[in-house]
Amino acid sequence: MVRIMKLLTRDERPPGEEPVSDLVPEPEVSRAKRVRVLLAAACAPLLFSYTAVAAVLAVVAFTADRSRFSATGALLAAGPGWLASWQVELELAGHPLGVLPLLPTLVVGWLAARAAARATRRIGGRTPADAVPVVTVIAGAHALFGVLIALLAGGSPIGVNPLTAFCVPGLIAGLAAVAGVAKRCGLPAAVRDRFDPVAVRGLRAGALGLAAMIAGGAVVFTAATALSWSTVDSLFEPGFGASFGLFALSVAYLPNAVVAALSFTTGPGFSVGSLTVGMFGYREGQLPGVPVLAGIPSHHAVWWPVLLLLPALAGALVGWKIRTIDEDPMLRMRAVAVAGALVAFGCVVLGTVAGGRLGDGPFDPVSVPVGVASVIAFCWIVVPGGFVAFFAGAHEAPEPPGEPGVEDLAEVEEEAVESEEDEAADETETDVDDEFDDEAEAELARELGEDEDEPPAEPEPETEPEQDGVVDDAVTESTDGSGDESAPGGDR
Repeated sequence: MVRIMKLLTRDERPPGEEPVSDLVPEPEVSRAKRVRVLLAAACAPLLFSYTAVAAVLAVVAFTADRSRFSATGALLAAGPGWLASWQVELELAGHPLGVLPLLPTLVVGWLAARAAARATRRIGGRTPADAVPVVTVIAGAHALFGVLIALLAGGSPIGVNPLTAFCVPGLIAGLAAVAGVAKRCGLPAAVRDRFDPVAVRGLRAGALGLAAMIAGGAVVFTAATALSWSTVDSLFEPGFGASFGLFALSVAYLPNAVVAALSFTTGPGFSVGSLTVGMFGYREGQLPGVPVLAGIPSHHAVWWPVLLLLPALAGALVGWKIRTIDEDPMLRMRAVAVAGALVAFGCVVLGTVAGGRLGDGPFDPVSVPVGVASVIAFCWIVVPGGFVAFFAGAHEAPEPPGEPGVEDLAEVEEEAVESEEDEAADETETDVDDEFDDEAEAELARELGEDEDEPPAEPEPETEPEQDGVVDDAVTESTDGSGDESAPGGDR
């Protein structure tokens, strides 16, 4: 066995010859192949999504009671249905329809992202510049297809604004394409290189917090629907066709219901026409007979504030995620603020696309107070998240009493150096003053005519005060004697 492994791993190159490279360079993609790949990326999600919408409408029309199935009618109705899947507001016989299902939007967005990722891989794209043509082609194709459907629908009972049909599908498809090519083209790395690392960590934690809040809304919606299962069962009609249509409608609007439950668990709530459901307020109103709305309560309950623990836990999860990014607590608090801003922005987007106009009847409009919901969501992330990130993270150890810290030692050393410099300067000045005094004394001696050859007289020691009288008498006698000897004619 060892001999076989040696044979398999033996290098057949002659000794001394260096290998050039083990990596085979990727062949360049021709211009014709690049064009084919981009056209396929633009057209494939359009055809597939349009066919899927037409198939669903055909099944609903075929199974419905007392209805006549028409393949041509299903294909024509698929155009406005395709626009509705891209969140383009429609008008049905002059009545606005803005509450559009989010599940088809997620599906068509996933198709666009997958097509973009496949096209980027086939053309060998690895940089953000390589993703530009793919994203541009996909977004432009969806925008043009949307305005084409809007123009063809002119004069029919279903009205569409061409400008909205051009901008909204192009924007959503472009964002989905960017999400599809981000990992392969290195967009996350480019973002990390250009942004503050603390902000990037905050964005990641904010995405986690938003997902946690959505999960909390999904749990509340599921529990409410399960507790109201008898009402759900009563809303389905006996016929298979009508029941299948209600089931398909409810499934398509499931993400909208989860967003409404998210707004309810955070506090602001939601409204359907005159009905308002909030954590601390309730106003009765009518509801459409759709199974997805069967879990909406008929009255207020005092235990509802307990559900506020869900967004608080989401905020604590964000703080726990951020607690290890840096030892500085203020940097962690800044990351928590970035996460809260992302969650607030996400709540604004979700609340905007989940609601809208619903005709001009008693159920109009379906709305989420996005302004209040965004501010409250920001607070749910920042307050508990900041508390956990600040106290659960690392902190500098406190200095023991009586021992100077590093800064104090540095100050003491600086003061010692300064004192040494001052002492040296004082000694230099003293030496200069002594030299100047010696020169002044010598100059004064020369002026008084003292003999320079004689050594300078030593200073007489100072006498004590008690001997002053004796010294004075001796001096007086010496003076008197010297006067008598020098006088002329004195005794010899």
